[in-house]
Amino acid sequence: MKKEFGKWLMDIAKYMVTALLLSTIFADMEEPIIVYMVVILSIVVLIIGLILVSDDTPKQNSKKGKKK
Repeated sequence: MKKEFGKWLMDIAKYMVTALLLSTIFADMEEPIIVYMVVILSIVVLIIGLILVSDDTPKQNSKKGKKK
């Protein structure tokens, strides 16, 4: 469930950046603070999503299945 929530947060970050790009193309953004806030918020959401998606469990190398 943690991995799915991380994927969802990464999608939200993509949508925020897309909305920002489209709104700056079609409308003149008079407040640059809004652009900065959206960029910072999307970076924070993306980092949280990447942390949740990453697999932190160490992989164990078992030799049970390997024969010489």
